[in-house]
Amino acid sequence: MPSISFEQLQQHVVEKLRAGLAPHLTYHGVHHTLDVLQQATCIAQAEGITAEQELLLLKTAALYHDTGFLLTYQQHEESSCALARQELPGFGFTPQEIETVCCLIMATKVPQAPQTKLQEILCDADLDYLGRPDFYEIGATLYQEFLHYGIVQEEADWHRVQLRFLESHRYFTRFSKNNRETQKQQHLTNLRAEGITQR
Repeated sequence: MPSISFEQLQQHVVEKLRAGLAPHLTYHGVHHTLDVLQQATCIAQAEGITAEQELLLLKTAALYHDTGFLLTYQQHEESSCALARQELPGFGFTPQEIETVCCLIMATKVPQAPQTKLQEILCDADLDYLGRPDFYEIGATLYQEFLHYGIVQEEADWHRVQLRFLESHRYFTRFSKNNRETQKQQHLTNLRAEGITQR
């Protein structure tokens, strides 16, 4: 069997997302998928994942984890898995490898409950921005998306959603705990302070 070309796979998925994602997916766009791919690769390196096959499956899951948004907004993880099962055999993945990819994708479903190290890495990569300086900038794109879908009606709703989400969220990998948790807690402190001034 020919070796799997991740570069070809990445090009295929990125082109598919660019062509097919709705413009009001201001958060769940190609930029988010590429960010998750980059962060997953960085976290995996920091966590000592060196096996080529493991890295390939992790990066493939990062690419496909939000492809379900091409088809649906609700339960998009299931649609992402369906798309992966449909397309990955053509790129040389075995049924067992595809199931691993799908388990990785499903682990990102909120509330996250990863069962393996690779699942922990992908979960942390998916929500890496919660502990980064660009938290507010990225959050603003999610606010616009939530407004479009009627998940929130106004800024006060959004503030409550963010607050609840940050309070319940936890990082799983040592890398993310060491490099993202402190900043995430600062964002939480700031949000709480904003909530007090809004009352």
